[in-house]
Amino acid sequence: MPDESVKVAVRVRPFNQREKDRGSKCIIGMDGGQTTISNPEATGEEPKKFAFDYSYWSHSGFIEREDMVLEPDKPSSKYASQDIVFKDLGQGVLDNAFEGYNCSLFAYGQTGSGKSFSMVGYGPNRGIVPITCDELFKTIHANKDPNRKFEVTFSMLEIYNEQVRDLLSKDNPKGGLQVRQNPKLGLFYVQSQKKVPVGSYDEIAKRMEQGTASRTVASTAMNATSSRAHTVVTIVFDQIIKGDEGETKKSSVMNLVDLAGSERADSTGATGDRLKEGANINKSLSALGNVISALADLSMGKKKIMVPYRDSVLTKLLQNALGGNSKTIMIAALSPADINYDETLGTLRYADRAKKIKNKAVVNENPMDKLIRELREENDRLKAAMTGGVVLADQKNMSKEEIEKMKKEMEEEIRAQLMANSDALQEQTVSWDDRLKESRKETDEDGSSGVQKKKQKVPHFYNLNEDPMLSGVVVYLLEKDKVMVGRTDADPKPDIVLSGLSILKQHAVIAKKGKDFEISQSTPGAKIKVNGVPISGSHTMQHLDRILYGSNHLYVFVNPVNPVSAPDTPKEVSYNFAQSEIAKSKGFNTDGKGLTKDQIQAQEQVLELLPMVSEVNAISEELDKKRSFEVILMSAAAQEGGLMTEKSTKVMIKMKNLVNDNTWLWERGKFMNRRYLIQDLYQNFLNGDESCLNLPKEEDPFWEPTEDVLIGTANVFLQSLAYALDFDDRLCITDYKGQEEGNLYVTVSPCAQNGKPLDEDYFVDDPCELLGKPYHLKVMVRTADINKSRFARGIKVRYKFYKDTDYSETPMIKGTLSPEFNNSKIFSLPSICQDHLDFFETNCITFMVYGIQEDTAEPTRGTKTTKQLREDDNRDKPELRRRNTSFALDTGADQSQLKAEYAVLVRKFDRLAQKEKRLQQLCSEWNSKPTGEKQFEPFYRAVTAVAKSTGTRLKTRVQTLQKSQHNADDTISLYAFGEEEEEMALEAQNNDGVISYDKIAQHQGINGLPPKHHVLQAQRAVQMKNGSATKSGGSGGSSGGSSGGEQQQSKACVIQ
Repeated sequence: MPDESVKVAVRVRPFNQREKDRGSKCIIGMDGGQTTISNPEATGEEPKKFAFDYSYWSHSGFIEREDMVLEPDKPSSKYASQDIVFKDLGQGVLDNAFEGYNCSLFAYGQTGSGKSFSMVGYGPNRGIVPITCDELFKTIHANKDPNRKFEVTFSMLEIYNEQVRDLLSKDNPKGGLQVRQNPKLGLFYVQSQKKVPVGSYDEIAKRMEQGTASRTVASTAMNATSSRAHTVVTIVFDQIIKGDEGETKKSSVMNLVDLAGSERADSTGATGDRLKEGANINKSLSALGNVISALADLSMGKKKIMVPYRDSVLTKLLQNALGGNSKTIMIAALSPADINYDETLGTLRYADRAKKIKNKAVVNENPMDKLIRELREENDRLKAAMTGGVVLADQKNMSKEEIEKMKKEMEEEIRAQLMANSDALQEQTVSWDDRLKESRKETDEDGSSGVQKKKQKVPHFYNLNEDPMLSGVVVYLLEKDKVMVGRTDADPKPDIVLSGLSILKQHAVIAKKGKDFEISQSTPGAKIKVNGVPISGSHTMQHLDRILYGSNHLYVFVNPVNPVSAPDTPKEVSYNFAQSEIAKSKGFNTDGKGLTKDQIQAQEQVLELLPMVSEVNAISEELDKKRSFEVILMSAAAQEGGLMTEKSTKVMIKMKNLVNDNTWLWERGKFMNRRYLIQDLYQNFLNGDESCLNLPKEEDPFWEPTEDVLIGTANVFLQSLAYALDFDDRLCITDYKGQEEGNLYVTVSPCAQNGKPLDEDYFVDDPCELLGKPYHLKVMVRTADINKSRFARGIKVRYKFYKDTDYSETPMIKGTLSPEFNNSKIFSLPSICQDHLDFFETNCITFMVYGIQEDTAEPTRGTKTTKQLREDDNRDKPELRRRNTSFALDTGADQSQLKAEYAVLVRKFDRLAQKEKRLQQLCSEWNSKPTGEKQFEPFYRAVTAVAKSTGTRLKTRVQTLQKSQHNADDTISLYAFGEEEEEMALEAQNNDGVISYDKIAQHQGINGLPPKHHVLQAQRAVQMKNGSATKSGGSGGSSGGSSGGEQQQSKACVIQ
């Protein structure tokens, strides 16, 4: 058969309720087989286009019938229902199976994108898998040919963290089932996987329910995230046909694969983690991507391409489906919401790559006698190899230990192959009817159908899981007046047996009180939450209350006898709703209305991380690691240069050493990476590996080398620099919570190139006048006062100015909580441009204050358990719970910003006061003139000129050349208002800033310029009023003494 490309379909789901509440916009468009995606951040950008075999629009244009089946709302609707998807994809799988081809169908997409809906479906809206199975048996039962019989076997497994679990088996070995390779066919298979005969669709449905329940219990007990697990359903469909030459077997293997969520592990923070190589986060999906890329390259004619099937368990098992003997279909599930643009684009590119793969499918048809004979012959060869001993072809370069190890591995492979062949032979020798009868007996003994009937009338719990497919599959009936909850090793054995983190032997007791039920702790300290709130005494449960046992056993209480729910309880309780109320009880505001895209993402991350942090804290307690973890929100103000910028609130994890209070801040990616390592560590502990309790610290995911900790930040707003004003103030150092950690004393001032300060009276009224001119400023970090004594080990300050790539840093001052840095640095801007002015006007310098941490221990704490230390830590906190932590940016006015604005406004007020004084002077002159000399037009012109003038033309220093003496050091600041303003400014520009004394005197009034000693007295009065705010020009001066002394010592004067 010629090569056949993998068929690829994409399907977009409707908005979920959270997306509707937040007013999400649809970014997906479909027209025929073409799919487009629009970037919500670039509205003018052309949408990206992709072409696939099928593009299914299931976003809108549908209605729900009375039987809850979704269908198009009108004939012209382009809504793709479950039936349409099956006819295009599932029917092809079914037809190929009857022809004897291997078939594979796998669903890809991020968590929550609708993969499971397409594959399995919900309620009456059945997906491809159940419809395919149903149609398969309908065709089988319609068969009238006596010479043709059918045999169907079903298996279901899960791949999580590179371990394989058989979902139909109650006993899975530690570390999962082994994946072996058939030496003859070269294909991989799962050793000892259970394959059950099924004779109807109902039997398949029961087995799928059994597998789903097994998956749910395991994911809860193992703390596994179900969205990270792959589920593989394998249906082997055999047709045995009698002919003149004997029986022929036509076999088809149908692999139906629901892949794990494709969301990218956040590389931020994880890239630098010293333990990143140890985690298997999304390893199998990454390997699958590499396999698809390699196969696509091969199909395009590239040579010498090695397809890396062996890189993961998933790609080993999908080897036949990709590039092998199989007809393969991929369905990519798309999220329509603008917030998921990056992930959805990644899914489309993944699918676009997959459609280039070409397979070579052949009909699997062989005589039965030949199959049995070949199996027996291969078994004889394997037995002979075992009896005669394994002989290695090339032993020259191998040590004795390596040879023995290789022989042992080969013997294990031979034994495994012998076992697999023996099982296959047994299947051929035992009649199909006997095998089917045994399978049905096992299903009937399960008793799950009886539970489903009873729960309509009996109060019960059902489970909640992040994967909707796994919610509601575990049910515990409350049929006794007193129901005990606890671990399996409790005596007596509890009625409801739970396992996993923070579950005590005797955890909870549920007592019947009339029509109601009360829940209480069996053991003091047992963790129980009702509707997100911890309980310590007894609590009467209401219909649809959410109950959390330990860290991750989440259930809904259903009371058909008294179905009265608490106010605001939804009719259908979801996992997200339960997690949202847990977040609210911890002080996080989960109302998504009015939030930006970044803020919504932060909210989503908090809801995602809270249960994970709870889980890791529970593991820390159980393994006694002396660490606690906490979700924190790092506001823009607490991030380096984040205030007044586009930076958004960042979700981070704080790890704390409970023995010495050392802390570390981890970004989300790093925490996710460590969490998987911690899960592995805990699983090894449960498997009996005691060595995991005494790991070298470098291999321990709970250990981190000490590093300088960010005590807090302080921000200096730069608006004053745009007006050439100094900023000199005490700044409050605040941590990420906004709590005060101390004070920092900082000066930021314009200066000369050599660092000398400018005159106090130097002022820019319009920042635009700085354009094109050089600008120099000095940043002086003077002193600090820190509150917490543990930071006395050492304190330093780091900051960046403008677009610097490197930090400016003070020396580390040790042994004090009041370090005196007196550290200054001059920054020079060769030519001011608009970008600089914008930076001054809207930005700030963020001073980051760091403290040294040392790996020391408090003697009194070292003897306590992690649980005791966490209780002490929570007790010591002034506020245990947050109060309405918001996901919005912290844009409140900062004290330093207000002070900077105040300084500018004071200088502007002085300018306006002088303008008013000039107007009063003009009016006084007019009023003092004889009536005959009063000319209205010149007076009006003069007043209008002053009113409309800025007074900024002569803001720079103006030298005063008196008639009697020439002293270039005597200067005054002159504000010129009125008609002469432009003329005087031009003269100053052409004469190196010098203006004739007579012109100044004339402008100041009919009495001329005030005598110099009056000017100096005015200066002194200002100094006495404003303290040291008014500085002298040149190298400085002093006040005090006689007026004559002042006249000789002063280098500048100010006119008020």
